[in-house]
Amino acid sequence: MKFLPAEPNTGIIFRRVDLQGSPEIEASIDHVTETNRSTTLSKGNIKLQTVEHVLATFSGFGIDNAIVELDANEPPIGDGSSRPYCKMIESAGIVAQAENRECFEVTEPFEAKQGESHYTVLPYDGFKITCTSSDKAGRHTEFLSIEISPESWEKDIAHARTFCFFEEIEFLIKNGLIKGGSLANAIVIRDDAVLTTEPLRYREEFVRHKILDIIGDVALLGRPIKGHIVAVRPGHEGNAVLTRMMKDRMMRPVIAQQAFIPPQEQNDKSESDKPAKSSKRLERLETLMDVTQIMQVIPHRYPILMLDRVVKIDGNNIVAEKNVTFNEPHFQGHFPGHPIMPGVLQLEAIAQLAGLLMFKHLAKSGKIAYFMAADKVKWRRPVHPGDILTIDVLLTRCKGKIGKAKGQCLVDGELVSEAEVTFVLMEQ
Repeated sequence: MKFLPAEPNTGIIFRRVDLQGSPEIEASIDHVTETNRSTTLSKGNIKLQTVEHVLATFSGFGIDNAIVELDANEPPIGDGSSRPYCKMIESAGIVAQAENRECFEVTEPFEAKQGESHYTVLPYDGFKITCTSSDKAGRHTEFLSIEISPESWEKDIAHARTFCFFEEIEFLIKNGLIKGGSLANAIVIRDDAVLTTEPLRYREEFVRHKILDIIGDVALLGRPIKGHIVAVRPGHEGNAVLTRMMKDRMMRPVIAQQAFIPPQEQNDKSESDKPAKSSKRLERLETLMDVTQIMQVIPHRYPILMLDRVVKIDGNNIVAEKNVTFNEPHFQGHFPGHPIMPGVLQLEAIAQLAGLLMFKHLAKSGKIAYFMAADKVKWRRPVHPGDILTIDVLLTRCKGKIGKAKGQCLVDGELVSEAEVTFVLMEQ
């Protein structure tokens, strides 16, 4: 692994020199795909595991811009801490850049929860982390509160090594997660015994490493943080949830500003320069079936009913709408601080609408349609609270016992998901 300097506003970039074309992936929370025991970034065919110790080193030293070249899918583990990465930076030196640093400033308290991890974030004039760590049984409970600066990072946090409990090792080995693991780069806790090749580097080495992981994971926000993070039993999955929540709050002023930017005045008022009328206008279509009428045809009810109204029925084509609101129960866990409508519920909406059309066709046949299969399922982009999901279904076959349909989900005319669904017709 090599650390290279980068121009201002580059951020932290990982470059896989072992792959054709030396593809790059930005250190961003948007690229986090796995958080099981470590943090993994993915972008296209690029995958990079266990990035948190490297990112914590850059963040701890206050480094905003750097390129990390690797010839494998994981940084060298070293001794399980950030000590070897600190030595690399100290030997190379750090240069100040002229551009101002933009930070994320916490202006009001908020909380994040994920499983057993709980976080409270408070306004603070600096960057401070207060952490309590322990296992499920409450063993080796440790507490530390520390202001993070380049000096405290290098002295009090960077040398803390990763650790695991003895009973976890079998699972980790079976899942290929610690192929290079040994007592040379990790501490193993067995009951009340601490297995290590050297004495503990700190009295509270476990909680200090948890703080190290927090620093590395929240560095995926892409900005220094001005605030106080209070964490209880943190983990990589919870750290990711927290970082997504912080990004959501960081982006709110930008989104609000964009929403209130007035249109630019046109110097040339010729007809050819004017935008087409209603090119972006959302027309309110007539309701052919409201939700009460829909429930008279299909058996689905709250919280699984995915159709609010039908706006078009034309032969074998039917179109409906679903108003996506933040009050829906799935947003409590998908995901806290970063709400996204689950893709399977978009597929369910397509299946329900196809079933609705088939029920109308089969109203006098004594048969009902059961969802049997889905093919060619693709999700194109996330669906968020506030979106109006338009579901467009075309019935392609309704013969014998089998019915088939093609469906699409759209938001503002943009395709967000699609699938082909199959039904089997059964006697009531």
